[in-house]
Formats: sequence, structure tokens, C-alpha cells
Amino acid sequence: MKSALFFFFTLCVSAESLHYSINYPSGLSLGDATLDTSRSQTDKGPGGWNLTLDIDAGIPGYSVRDHYHAEADADLCSIVLTKKFVHGSHTTDEKITFDQQEHSVTRQTTGGGKSDFSVPSCARGAFSYLQFVRNELAQARLPSAQPVVFGAVYDVRLEFKGTQTVKVGEQNVDAERIVANIKGPSTEIAVEIFFSRDKAHTPVLARLPLALGTFSVELVR
Repeated sequence: MKSALFFFFTLCVSAESLHYSINYPSGLSLGDATLDTSRSQTDKGPGGWNLTLDIDAGIPGYSVRDHYHAEADADLCSIVLTKKFVHGSHTTDEKITFDQQEHSVTRQTTGGGKSDFSVPSCARGAFSYLQFVRNELAQARLPSAQPVVFGAVYDVRLEFKGTQTVKVGEQNVDAERIVANIKGPSTEIAVEIFFSRDKAHTPVLARLPLALGTFSVELVR
């Protein structure tokens, strides 16, 4: 569930704050998430991206508190991704650094191990990748299959499934239906994502097929 959620969350405009409800298959809320973005400005125009995701969820006796921060350049090539979370009694503090010139990534855990691996040019982490997807959709394009970094490297392939009206809260929203096929070292899942058809192409709904049923992530208007 964790990896699928992070491939869903992203931002589009230069300053944006989005709030989501994470729901059980029954519709009851598991928790919520807030996604914020900002973009720097330079003399030549818009600069790099800063994206932050906070998740507050869990079940009785097992809390989930996650904080993620990503930085990317103007072309959405990743610079750094930090991950700090508490899942029950388990805590993690991890930093992923991208060296775009050397086509390499360094992953280091506080108090733990360090590893390096090769990546293609303009490698993207999960957040910058999905921001890139939103930008491409706004230009009526769908990105080709490519690797995406979120600790491990995941192969992501998108399929456009047409347009559909979905209910978000009490509103009906015209949306583009995209299926993200995500395959990693121990993960293979197809996530259904609905992007609004307005200029921002905001992700309004995602459906995550898991062992316990299909969980949903829904924009809170």
C-alpha cells in the first residue's frame, strides 16, 4: 500500500496545497494526507520545485506518521528526496541524493547502510515524476514507460483509459482515467488514477487494489 500511495501523490502549479482522505474499502477514513508545493523564481523565469507530503493515518494501536520532502530542478530532474516516517514502533530516516551528471543515486539511512546505483539521465523520484505526468497531460501527452526512484527503482508504465465522470465528495468531476502499472523488486501493482480535466490536471481520486480490498485516496474539496 505504501509504495502505491506515493506514486499517486504529486503537485502541478507553482504554489498549491492539496488535502486528501485515505479510505478503507468500506469508505471509512484511514487517515489523511496533505501535499504542498512551491516553485522558486529566477531572473529567467520559473526555477526548481519543492514538494512536501505529510501523511497522518493508522488503525487503533498502529499509527502512521510520514513526512517526505523532494527537490527537483526546473525540468523536474530530481535533486534530493528525504523520507522520515513512523509506522507503529518502526522508524526510518532516509536520504536519496541524485547526481544527474554522473547518472547515479546515493541512498543513505541514518544509523544504517549506504548504497549507490545507476540511473538514466534526468532521473526522477516518485514526486517529480508524477509532477512531470501532470505537465505532460496538460499538453495532451502521455509519458513513455520509464524508471522511477523511491528508494528502490520502479518501472512505471502508464495507460490512458479514456475520460470518466467520478464523484469526489459531493461533486461530480470530469476526469482522465490513467492506469499506472508499477513494478519493483517486491511490488507489482496497477493503480487507477483520475486527473481532473482542467488546466491543473489535479489528481482527484486513486484506487489501490490491495490484499484487503481496494483502498481509495480522495481529494477533499
